[in-house]
Amino acid sequence: MAEPTERRLLTPEEYLQAQNSPEFVELKRRFRRFAFPMTVAFLVWYLLFVLLSTYAPDFMSTDVFGNVNIGLLFGLLQFVSTFAITHLYVAHANKNTDPIADEMRHRLEAHEFARPEAGTTTTEGATRA
Repeated sequence: MAEPTERRLLTPEEYLQAQNSPEFVELKRRFRRFAFPMTVAFLVWYLLFVLLSTYAPDFMSTDVFGNVNIGLLFGLLQFVSTFAITHLYVAHANKNTDPIADEMRHRLEAHEFARPEAGTTTTEGATRA
């Protein structure tokens, strides 16, 4: 069995540099472009179910086949839509956000965010070439 490697904890400065990096900004943008519209869509769908159940009970109690009515179908479709959204998010994350997140994790583990960029000023005021 291989010996565990020693790991150094990240400093607050490293976290701040990673958080302010263009990669992290892009990661947040891609996540939000999926999460916010999907959240709104699901909440509208759920609110439709609740409002129809409250204000249109005759419609919701309309039989579709046997003892199955529209209200029951809408209720079951809430579960289906939850699983569908989960599937869509996993596909979205695998394609659009995970590659960026993996790259950032590797850079954080290598402490690349701790190293000043070429030509930037260090905390002592000296310029690093």
